[in-house]
Amino acid sequence: MLLVVVAFVVAFVLLLYMISPLISPKPLKLNGAHVVVTGGSSGIGKSIAMECYRQGAFITLVARDESKLVQAKKEVEKCAINDKQVVLCISVDVSKDYGQVESVIKQCQEKLGPVDMLVNCAGMSFSGKFEEVEVERFRSMMEVNYLGSVYPTRAVITTMKERRMGRIMFISSQAGQIGLFGYTAYSPSKFALRGLAESLQMEMKPYNIYVTVAYPPDTDTPGLAEENRTKPLETRLISETSGVTQPEQVAKIVVKDAIVTMGLFRTIALFYLGSFDSIVRRCMIQREQAKAADKRE
Repeated sequence: MLLVVVAFVVAFVLLLYMISPLISPKPLKLNGAHVVVTGGSSGIGKSIAMECYRQGAFITLVARDESKLVQAKKEVEKCAINDKQVVLCISVDVSKDYGQVESVIKQCQEKLGPVDMLVNCAGMSFSGKFEEVEVERFRSMMEVNYLGSVYPTRAVITTMKERRMGRIMFISSQAGQIGLFGYTAYSPSKFALRGLAESLQMEMKPYNIYVTVAYPPDTDTPGLAEENRTKPLETRLISETSGVTQPEQVAKIVVKDAIVTMGLFRTIALFYLGSFDSIVRRCMIQREQAKAADKRE
């Protein structure tokens, strides 16, 4: 029976691989294209901008910290393949005021032309047990991780529809596919991106606009370093089972628009659920045993 199941899974994966060229859109030529990357001052966003620049794109970096943006601009410019390429930096909080975001997108389109590809990388992470997370965190997670992608997308969509072309990418997380211990504030905000992307794709496909969602695992970024400071034991142990990915690796996959590959991540992730549950149960038992020992003393 087990062999039958394994054979079925393998056959399904091979089928996806074979038909993906038939159902996937034609690759977007990045040479000369205008790519907007939110959260582009560091981490995955900066690496994606660099990867696109290596392929001849014009880049608009959007982030809150102006000094980090200036530094990121210098790093991206080193990846140029011709002297016509331009990197534009705009400092704005994409999660707060839609009017400001719309104005920023209009500004960058006036300078570098219509947006061919939008990569929504702006985001933040936080881990903690549900009852110990400040209520304010739940609101801020949804604002940054969800609305911070809704606003830029809304700002570019009209022009893309008029031109009958475009790519929109959302950077979610493995925690946006399966709910994990310690991510009760973070996971829902990343799950929301999947719902948005799938719904939006249905609306945009007739206009030759394609939407992609990436679900990278823990990635070596400043955000991860900050998150690790407060991670519960269970969350840390779960994270250790999958290791840490480099942002350059994630960038290469995202830029290739590997829809099928990201779909496989979902299948692989489900196999980890059993071991994750075991880690949580083991930690709970150890904690209860420690409490019982304290009481006896």
